[in-house]
Amino acid sequence: MAIRTELNLRLPNSPGALAGVCRVLSDNGVNILALSLDTGGQLRLVVDNHVHAAGILGELHHRVTAREVLLLAVSNAPGSLTAVLTLLADAGINVDYAYGGGSDRGPSATVIAGVADTMRAAAAAGV
Repeated sequence: MAIRTELNLRLPNSPGALAGVCRVLSDNGVNILALSLDTGGQLRLVVDNHVHAAGILGELHHRVTAREVLLLAVSNAPGSLTAVLTLLADAGINVDYAYGGGSDRGPSATVIAGVADTMRAAAAAGV
């Protein structure tokens, strides 16, 4: 578990919009660790180098904002995420949104959690 920086931008609802962002980041050596895209075009990205990625996307005229989020690396087993979320709930921390996933055969999964106070949440989750 760690505190990471999430990049947020809006994409047009058109074929290839997401592929274009992924391609330009890949072409510039940026690895995407997690992403979420909703039906309104809101794209959330956690990457290995958020400063470089934000600069690249800004050069392409995307309005990019950033916020701190929790990156929760959990065992890929029933109840693993529940244990971490219970720690947050017991500390009175609300999860505003979350996204993530794991392989059906991999030993771990990654979940991104957006919370109001990442430092407090990280302490509660034992980060």
